[in-house]
Amino acid sequence: MDFETADISEKDKVMLRYSEKLTVEPWNMVEKDIQDLREVGFSDVDILDINQIAAYYAYVNRTADGLGVKLESFWHK
Repeated sequence: MDFETADISEKDKVMLRYSEKLTVEPWNMVEKDIQDLREVGFSDVDILDINQIAAYYAYVNRTADGLGVKLESFWHK
């Protein structure tokens, strides 16, 4: 439920922090966010992939929410 306490690598946590920030507060992104990804071993191509996947999901979810699209019943728990 919380990636910060999950049993995952620090590299994955840095990626998820970046993705969360890009999703929740994109206006606060700074060069350090990119540097943090590089410091744990992500290449520029990796960073572009992370960015585009996170941005795409945000776009799709906002589009669906804005149009009132309902989730399929199997997505509800």
